[in-house]
Amino acid sequence: MIQESPNHRVGGRDSATEDAAEFDEMEEVYEPAEDTHLLLRVALEEVGPDDRVLEMGCGRGVISKSLVPLARRVLATDLNPSAVRILRRAGIDAIQADLFSDIRSKFDLVLFNPPYLPTAEDDVLEGWLNFAFDGGKTGRDTINRFLEMLKDHLEPEKGRALLLISSLSDLSEVALKAEKEGLTTEVVAREKYFFEELFVLRLALR
Repeated sequence: MIQESPNHRVGGRDSATEDAAEFDEMEEVYEPAEDTHLLLRVALEEVGPDDRVLEMGCGRGVISKSLVPLARRVLATDLNPSAVRILRRAGIDAIQADLFSDIRSKFDLVLFNPPYLPTAEDDVLEGWLNFAFDGGKTGRDTINRFLEMLKDHLEPEKGRALLLISSLSDLSEVALKAEKEGLTTEVVAREKYFFEELFVLRLALR
């Protein structure tokens, strides 16, 4: 009888070590929460079978995994390399990118749950997880950069984006910035919590 050691090796690899590495990666990536599930709900209503979808800031991939069977193509991106590896292991097309850096394509549907919390220097976390929360002093640093680049990556006729934001980052200021960048805005979903209200904005070219 062949006995397997506690650290069973599969195909020349130490499966226990791999499992530990995957667990460590998960710990470095934003865990899906209320904001993720709100954006997912709206995305499932919005996506069409011919859509080329970009999910920016994919995290653990809950949204991308749900949309793959429903869209023509799904590309996931994240600044966090651990998130990219998690998605690739799940068979999702994923790349490491800072917003639209190195992305030249246009998309029918862009999804983004950005870092939107107003963050002082004393609130900054160590490691990659900080990038999932840190929205700068106003909560809009990354949101503003996203809005400045979005129009160049939306298909002219049917391109649209779903952007998750919080009342903590000031809905009116985000809408003004979007208008300045040549985008229309519509609040298509909202959920209120004891310390904030979450919104999903639908953005399109004017």
